[in-house]
Amino acid sequence: MHVVGLITEYNPFHNGHLHHLQQSLHITGAEASVAVMSGHFLQRGEPALVDKWVRTEMALAAGVDLVFELPFPFACNSAPHFALGGVRSLAALGVVDALCFGSESGRLERLDRIAEILVAHQRTIEDETAVLLREGLNYPAARETVLKRHAALGKEDELGLPNNILGIEYLKALRIEQSGIRPDTIPRRGAGYHETHATGPIASASAIRARLSRGEAVDALIPESCGKILAAALHRGHCADSERLFLALQAQLLQDEDRLQNIYMVEDGIDRRLSRAALEARDFAEMAKAVKSRQWTLTRIQRMLMYVLMQARKGDMEAFVQSGPLYLRLLGHTAKGRSVLARMRRRKTLPVIGDPARSQQTLGRFYQDRPETRRLAEEMLRYDLRATRLYSLLCKSFPGEARNQDFYQPVRQV
Repeated sequence: MHVVGLITEYNPFHNGHLHHLQQSLHITGAEASVAVMSGHFLQRGEPALVDKWVRTEMALAAGVDLVFELPFPFACNSAPHFALGGVRSLAALGVVDALCFGSESGRLERLDRIAEILVAHQRTIEDETAVLLREGLNYPAARETVLKRHAALGKEDELGLPNNILGIEYLKALRIEQSGIRPDTIPRRGAGYHETHATGPIASASAIRARLSRGEAVDALIPESCGKILAAALHRGHCADSERLFLALQAQLLQDEDRLQNIYMVEDGIDRRLSRAALEARDFAEMAKAVKSRQWTLTRIQRMLMYVLMQARKGDMEAFVQSGPLYLRLLGHTAKGRSVLARMRRRKTLPVIGDPARSQQTLGRFYQDRPETRRLAEEMLRYDLRATRLYSLLCKSFPGEARNQDFYQPVRQV
């Protein structure tokens, strides 16, 4: 059975994702699909619209066969760490033949050539990028400027576009890992990643979230089976609220500034800017914009705010990034997905966690000869459990159940 891997957020699952899923199966000749999906906090530094179980149900209803969670340290991080975490998770399954991603260019050979240059000249590119950062450029602009020197880029390469950026990082990760997973790409259709207006059947997730925030219908933009699941969750109020997020961050930032100095990515005196923004801003968007500078992109500031919310310590996060994912958290599967799980049993290179209540035994058995790695895996999982508890505080409505939902929500099955 050929299996294609997808690295996703599904925030929420929409017609563009359905096109990507169907085309991925078609062009790779795969019979089953596996998604490694972000949990409650996403790559651009924001909470997901709805929780990871609702998004898992949407993915399964649309035809994805297996859904695993990408741990927080990789899901809410820069493109290289996000991509490497996703690729390592797919590789650890032991059954994935291909990775298919969307890109604005749709030109696999060109993207792969750029990835090859980035890997081969990593030190030089990092040094030249650092020089431009000191001159005041932000990271994406500095990286693109340096790459133009080394790769003879043309206008058609459009390295600044988000799916091209991630695509190159996936290809880099496959090279770094010397993975046997075969890459492929399909051109992104419909609206661009950041476009907030929907003019056809395929709109960006940003446009769909914008329409939902205005109380507008999105039925035509989401597969019918997924739309029903999303509508039910939104009706119950099980969705993130920006006002609650702002208050939760203020509670952290209005305490002593010294508490921020050990938070991941909080550096170069930005702790003072964060504290001042919490005093003066009136909402989350205003807070993030107040901290933004020429060198710091809005996305990086938003991620930093998520680290503050999560109290993500520098030492922990750096150790996680160095180790890569240390477990595979199963969120849901179809009947075909169960067959893939059966094939994984002897091929996987990381432990599978379905029930966090049994995680200590699972991790203990797998890492019995590596106690330090076991400790790190347990700490990584604690971050995911913390993310769930904090996400419950951000929801518009709380059903009155325990906030440790990871211990109460079953693996979804279709």
